[in-house]
Amino acid sequence: MKGVNGVPRPVVKWAGGKSQLIENVLENLPEEYHTYFEPFVGGGAIFFALYKKGKISRAIISDINPELINMYLIVRDELSKLLNELKKLSAANTSEQYYKLRSEFNGLSRSGASRVRRAALFIYLNKTCYNGLWRVNKKGEFNVPFGRYKNPAILDENNLLAVSKALKNVEIQLADFKAVVGSTKKGDFVYFDPPYEPLSKTAKFTSYTKEGFENGEQARLAKTFEGLAANGIYVLESNSDMPTIRKLYTDFEVVTVKAKRFVNCKGDLRGEVNELLIKSY
Repeated sequence: MKGVNGVPRPVVKWAGGKSQLIENVLENLPEEYHTYFEPFVGGGAIFFALYKKGKISRAIISDINPELINMYLIVRDELSKLLNELKKLSAANTSEQYYKLRSEFNGLSRSGASRVRRAALFIYLNKTCYNGLWRVNKKGEFNVPFGRYKNPAILDENNLLAVSKALKNVEIQLADFKAVVGSTKKGDFVYFDPPYEPLSKTAKFTSYTKEGFENGEQARLAKTFEGLAANGIYVLESNSDMPTIRKLYTDFEVVTVKAKRFVNCKGDLRGEVNELLIKSY
Protein backbone atom coordinates (compact mmCIF):
# COMPACT_ATOMS: atom_id res chain seq x y z
CA MET A 1 0.00 0.00 0.00
CA LYS A 2 1.43 3.38 -1.00
CA GLY A 3 0.09 6.88 -1.50
CA VAL A 4 1.47 9.60 -3.79
CA ASN A 5 1.71 13.38 -3.98
CA GLY A 6 1.21 13.97 -0.27
CA VAL A 7 -2.11 12.14 -0.13
CA PRO A 8 -3.88 10.56 1.59
CA ARG A 9 -4.02 12.96 4.51
CA PRO A 10 -6.43 13.09 7.47
CA VAL A 11 -9.94 14.01 6.37
CA VAL A 12 -10.75 15.79 9.63
CA LYS A 13 -8.84 17.85 12.14
CA TRP A 14 -8.78 16.04 15.49
CA ALA A 15 -7.70 17.23 18.92
CA GLY A 16 -4.49 15.39 19.76
CA GLY A 17 -3.85 14.52 16.11
CA LYS A 18 -0.43 13.03 15.48
CA SER A 19 0.84 15.04 12.50
CA GLN A 20 3.49 16.51 14.81
CA LEU A 21 4.74 13.07 15.87
CA ILE A 22 4.84 11.27 12.54
CA GLU A 23 8.63 11.25 12.25
CA ASN A 24 9.04 10.20 15.89
CA VAL A 25 6.63 7.31 15.42
CA LEU A 26 8.31 6.22 12.17
CA GLU A 27 11.66 6.19 13.97
CA ASN A 28 10.24 3.90 16.68
CA LEU A 29 8.44 1.26 14.64
CA PRO A 30 9.13 -2.45 15.07
CA GLU A 31 11.37 -3.75 12.29
CA GLU A 32 8.69 -6.11 10.98
CA TYR A 33 5.10 -6.83 11.91
CA HIS A 34 2.00 -8.52 10.56
CA THR A 35 -1.39 -6.80 11.06
CA TYR A 36 -1.46 -3.15 12.11
CA PHE A 37 -4.03 -2.18 14.76
CA GLU A 38 -4.96 1.40 15.63
CA PRO A 39 -7.78 1.41 18.21
CA PHE A 40 -7.92 5.21 18.73
CA VAL A 41 -7.65 6.15 15.08
CA GLY A 42 -8.96 9.71 15.35
CA GLY A 43 -7.82 11.70 12.31
CA GLY A 44 -5.60 8.82 11.22
CA ALA A 45 -2.35 10.75 10.72
CA ILE A 46 -0.18 7.77 11.71
CA PHE A 47 -2.20 5.28 9.67
CA PHE A 48 -1.90 7.43 6.54
CA ALA A 49 1.82 8.02 7.15
CA LEU A 50 2.44 4.27 7.41
CA TYR A 51 0.31 3.67 4.31
CA LYS A 52 2.36 6.17 2.29
CA LYS A 53 5.57 4.50 3.44
CA GLY A 54 4.29 1.06 2.36
CA LYS A 55 4.34 -0.10 5.99
CA ILE A 56 0.85 -1.62 6.04
CA SER A 57 -0.10 -4.94 4.48
CA ARG A 58 -3.21 -5.50 6.62
CA ALA A 59 -4.85 -3.11 9.06
CA ILE A 60 -7.68 -2.84 11.56
CA ILE A 61 -8.59 0.69 12.66
CA SER A 62 -11.24 1.59 15.20
CA ASP A 63 -12.64 4.20 17.55
CA ILE A 64 -15.59 4.58 19.91
CA ASN A 65 -16.83 7.76 18.25
CA PRO A 66 -19.74 6.51 16.10
CA GLU A 67 -19.78 9.52 13.78
CA LEU A 68 -16.05 9.28 13.10
CA ILE A 69 -16.35 5.59 12.24
CA ASN A 70 -19.44 6.23 10.11
CA MET A 71 -17.44 8.83 8.17
CA TYR A 72 -14.60 6.39 7.47
CA LEU A 73 -17.02 3.68 6.34
CA ILE A 74 -18.80 6.07 3.97
CA VAL A 75 -15.50 7.37 2.55
CA ARG A 76 -14.44 3.76 1.92
CA ASP A 77 -17.72 2.35 0.62
CA GLU A 78 -19.92 5.18 -0.71
CA LEU A 79 -17.55 7.92 -1.80
CA SER A 80 -19.47 9.13 -4.86
CA LYS A 81 -22.59 9.76 -2.75
CA LEU A 82 -20.50 11.53 -0.13
CA LEU A 83 -18.87 13.80 -2.72
CA ASN A 84 -22.28 14.81 -4.01
CA GLU A 85 -23.41 15.77 -0.51
CA LEU A 86 -20.21 17.72 0.17
CA LYS A 87 -20.64 19.66 -3.07
CA LYS A 88 -24.04 20.82 -1.80
CA LEU A 89 -22.48 21.90 1.50
CA SER A 90 -19.39 23.60 0.10
CA ALA A 91 -21.09 27.02 -0.10
CA ALA A 92 -22.80 26.79 3.30
CA ASN A 93 -20.26 28.87 5.22
CA THR A 94 -22.42 31.34 7.12
CA SER A 95 -23.29 31.39 10.79
CA GLU A 96 -26.98 30.92 10.06
CA GLN A 97 -26.34 27.90 7.83
CA TYR A 98 -23.82 26.45 10.29
CA TYR A 99 -26.26 26.32 13.21
CA LYS A 100 -29.04 25.01 11.01
CA LEU A 101 -26.80 22.19 9.76
CA ARG A 102 -25.45 21.50 13.25
CA SER A 103 -29.01 21.00 14.46
CA GLU A 104 -29.75 18.73 11.50
CA PHE A 105 -26.64 16.67 12.24
CA ASN A 106 -27.55 16.19 15.91
CA GLY A 107 -31.05 15.05 14.94
CA LEU A 108 -29.71 12.54 12.42
CA SER A 109 -27.05 11.35 14.86
CA ARG A 110 -29.66 10.62 17.55
CA SER A 111 -31.78 8.61 15.13
CA GLY A 112 -28.89 6.91 13.33
CA ALA A 113 -30.51 7.82 10.00
CA SER A 114 -29.04 9.00 6.68
CA ARG A 115 -25.50 7.69 7.04
CA VAL A 116 -24.11 9.46 3.95
CA ARG A 117 -25.67 12.80 4.94
CA ARG A 118 -24.33 12.38 8.48
CA ALA A 119 -20.81 11.72 7.18
CA ALA A 120 -20.97 14.82 4.96
CA LEU A 121 -22.23 16.97 7.83
CA PHE A 122 -19.55 15.52 10.11
CA ILE A 123 -16.85 16.68 7.68
CA TYR A 124 -18.58 20.03 7.09
CA LEU A 125 -18.89 20.78 10.81
CA ASN A 126 -15.29 19.77 11.47
CA LYS A 127 -14.07 22.14 8.75
CA THR A 128 -16.22 25.10 9.81
CA CYS A 129 -16.51 24.85 13.62
CA TYR A 130 -14.44 26.91 16.04
CA ASN A 131 -10.80 25.78 16.10
CA GLY A 132 -11.63 22.47 14.39
CA LEU A 133 -12.56 21.01 17.78
CA TRP A 134 -14.84 17.98 17.93
CA ARG A 135 -16.69 18.03 21.24
CA VAL A 136 -20.01 16.64 22.43
CA ASN A 137 -22.07 17.24 25.54
CA LYS A 138 -23.43 14.63 27.96
CA LYS A 139 -26.34 14.01 25.59
CA GLY A 140 -23.90 13.18 22.82
CA GLU A 141 -24.76 16.35 20.88
CA PHE A 142 -22.09 18.22 18.95
CA ASN A 143 -21.99 21.70 20.53
CA VAL A 144 -18.97 23.60 19.14
CA PRO A 145 -19.78 27.13 17.87
CA PHE A 146 -19.24 28.52 14.38
CA GLY A 147 -15.60 29.10 13.42
CA ARG A 148 -15.94 32.07 11.01
CA TYR A 149 -13.32 30.80 8.53
CA LYS A 150 -13.24 32.63 5.19
CA ASN A 151 -12.56 29.70 2.86
CA PRO A 152 -12.74 26.37 4.69
CA ALA A 153 -11.78 23.31 2.61
CA ILE A 154 -15.13 21.57 2.96
CA LEU A 155 -14.61 19.49 -0.19
CA ASP A 156 -11.12 18.11 -0.90
CA GLU A 157 -11.99 15.63 -3.62
CA ASN A 158 -8.43 14.53 -4.46
CA ASN A 159 -7.67 13.66 -0.87
CA LEU A 160 -10.99 11.89 -0.34
CA LEU A 161 -10.32 9.74 -3.40
CA ALA A 162 -6.90 8.83 -2.01
CA VAL A 163 -8.30 8.13 1.46
CA SER A 164 -11.00 5.90 0.00
CA LYS A 165 -8.35 3.91 -1.85
CA ALA A 166 -6.20 3.60 1.29
CA LEU A 167 -9.17 2.24 3.25
CA LYS A 168 -10.35 -0.29 0.66
CA ASN A 169 -8.86 -3.37 2.33
CA VAL A 170 -8.91 -2.01 5.88
CA GLU A 171 -11.23 -3.38 8.56
CA ILE A 172 -13.01 -0.49 10.30
CA GLN A 173 -14.66 -1.09 13.66
CA LEU A 174 -16.78 0.87 16.13
CA ALA A 175 -15.52 -0.71 19.33
CA ASP A 176 -13.73 -0.31 22.64
CA PHE A 177 -9.95 -0.56 22.37
CA LYS A 178 -9.73 -3.75 24.44
CA ALA A 179 -12.29 -5.54 22.29
CA VAL A 180 -10.44 -4.61 19.10
CA VAL A 181 -7.03 -5.87 20.20
CA GLY A 182 -8.57 -9.14 21.39
CA SER A 183 -7.94 -10.57 17.92
CA THR A 184 -4.22 -9.74 17.85
CA LYS A 185 -1.65 -12.45 17.27
CA LYS A 186 2.05 -12.69 18.04
CA GLY A 187 3.98 -10.42 15.69
CA ASP A 188 1.14 -7.94 15.17
CA PHE A 189 1.65 -4.22 15.89
CA VAL A 190 -0.71 -2.08 17.97
CA TYR A 191 -0.44 1.70 18.10
CA PHE A 192 -2.40 3.31 20.95
CA ASP A 193 -3.15 7.03 20.79
CA PRO A 194 -5.71 7.51 23.57
CA PRO A 195 -7.17 10.82 24.70
CA TYR A 196 -4.24 12.19 26.67
CA GLU A 197 -3.99 12.54 30.41
CA PRO A 198 -4.70 16.30 30.74
CA LEU A 199 -1.74 18.58 31.49
CA SER A 200 -4.08 20.82 33.49
CA LYS A 201 -7.72 21.00 34.54
CA THR A 202 -8.49 23.32 31.63
CA ALA A 203 -6.55 21.33 29.03
CA LYS A 204 -9.01 18.48 29.00
CA PHE A 205 -9.95 16.94 25.64
CA THR A 206 -11.68 13.69 26.45
CA SER A 207 -15.17 14.62 25.21
CA TYR A 208 -15.00 12.88 21.82
CA THR A 209 -18.00 10.84 22.97
CA LYS A 210 -20.50 11.42 25.75
CA GLU A 211 -18.74 8.77 27.89
CA GLY A 212 -15.36 10.56 27.84
CA PHE A 213 -12.02 8.98 28.79
CA GLU A 214 -11.12 9.40 32.44
CA ASN A 215 -8.35 8.24 34.80
CA GLY A 216 -9.71 4.73 35.24
CA GLU A 217 -9.50 4.27 31.48
CA GLN A 218 -5.80 5.14 31.47
CA ALA A 219 -5.16 2.36 34.00
CA ARG A 220 -7.27 -0.08 31.98
CA LEU A 221 -5.30 0.83 28.88
CA ALA A 222 -2.00 0.25 30.69
CA LYS A 223 -3.13 -3.24 31.73
CA THR A 224 -4.13 -3.99 28.16
CA PHE A 225 -0.73 -2.75 26.95
CA GLU A 226 1.02 -5.04 29.43
CA GLY A 227 -1.06 -8.05 28.43
CA LEU A 228 -0.40 -7.55 24.74
CA ALA A 229 3.34 -7.17 25.33
CA ALA A 230 3.40 -10.40 27.33
CA ASN A 231 1.85 -12.20 24.34
CA GLY A 232 4.53 -11.12 21.89
CA ILE A 233 2.62 -8.25 20.30
CA TYR A 234 4.50 -5.06 19.48
CA VAL A 235 2.84 -2.12 21.25
CA LEU A 236 3.57 1.58 20.89
CA GLU A 237 1.62 4.26 22.74
CA SER A 238 1.70 8.04 22.68
CA ASN A 239 0.54 9.97 25.74
CA SER A 240 1.16 13.14 27.71
CA ASP A 241 4.28 13.53 29.84
CA MET A 242 2.60 13.25 33.22
CA PRO A 243 3.82 11.48 36.38
CA THR A 244 0.62 9.42 36.47
CA ILE A 245 1.33 8.08 32.97
CA ARG A 246 5.01 7.38 33.63
CA LYS A 247 4.05 5.45 36.78
CA LEU A 248 1.71 3.20 34.77
CA TYR A 249 4.51 2.16 32.40
CA THR A 250 7.58 1.76 34.62
CA ASP A 251 8.35 -1.67 33.10
CA PHE A 252 8.61 -0.34 29.54
CA GLU A 253 10.85 1.95 27.53
CA VAL A 254 9.58 5.53 27.58
CA VAL A 255 10.86 8.01 24.98
CA THR A 256 10.33 11.75 25.51
CA VAL A 257 9.56 13.71 22.34
CA LYS A 258 8.59 17.28 21.50
CA ALA A 259 5.29 18.16 19.86
CA LYS A 260 3.43 21.36 19.05
CA ARG A 261 -0.18 21.53 20.11
CA PHE A 262 -2.57 23.94 18.39
CA VAL A 263 -6.07 22.69 19.27
CA ASN A 264 -6.83 24.38 22.57
CA CYS A 265 -9.25 27.12 23.51
CA LYS A 266 -6.54 28.72 25.70
CA GLY A 267 -3.62 30.24 23.86
CA ASP A 268 -1.15 29.66 26.69
CA LEU A 269 -1.73 25.90 26.40
CA ARG A 270 -0.76 25.82 22.74
CA GLY A 271 2.83 25.43 21.60
CA GLU A 272 5.66 22.97 22.14
CA VAL A 273 5.25 20.42 24.92
CA ASN A 274 6.85 17.15 25.99
CA GLU A 275 5.01 13.99 25.04
CA LEU A 276 5.76 10.31 25.57
CA LEU A 277 6.20 7.34 23.27
CA ILE A 278 5.95 4.11 25.26
CA LYS A 279 7.35 0.93 23.68
CA SER A 280 6.99 -2.76 24.48
CA TYR A 281 9.89 -3.81 22.21
